[in-house]
Amino acid sequence: MRHTESVRAIATLVLGLLTTLGAPATLSSQTTRATDGFTCPSDAKPANLNFTLKDLKGNDVRLAAYKGQVILLDFWATWCVPCKIEIPWFVDFQTRYGKQGLQVLGISVDDTIEKLKPYAAQFKMNYPVLQGLGRDEVLKAFGPMEGLPTTFIISRDGKICETHTGLSSKSSFETPIRALLPGRR
Repeated sequence: MRHTESVRAIATLVLGLLTTLGAPATLSSQTTRATDGFTCPSDAKPANLNFTLKDLKGNDVRLAAYKGQVILLDFWATWCVPCKIEIPWFVDFQTRYGKQGLQVLGISVDDTIEKLKPYAAQFKMNYPVLQGLGRDEVLKAFGPMEGLPTTFIISRDGKICETHTGLSSKSSFETPIRALLPGRR
């Protein structure tokens, strides 16, 4: 195991243990806590969606094609324990809110397509799983990434309304998603 992989594995294990023991769920969080009256900050910066990534079938997926929808953009990895907790929530969100205008997109930061395919099948990922391996320009556009998972909630007009770093609660994603969907205000 490379040094970087060892450090990641240890950090993920520690975060998982802290969460299990009832400690705060995030090591680092840039999350703006959502409330029932959630609104995207007026000074929210635009998301750079000018990237094309490969999906699990090798097809090109343009992130900009999803502008006009609420986007939950998740940067994750197969070795990430908190990612394994959040992914089923994202599957649920895609099922429940997809027809209302939500699009979940998962960008794996360091796994090959061969490793991603069985993982996506195991977790029944019903949204585009994209390969970010070797695509440092995408990470930089949304970075700096202080940890995984790092998840962005992007409004229909392409603004980053929230950033979650580390494990967050299901409701901390769902509240802003519901608020940003058409007809939900």
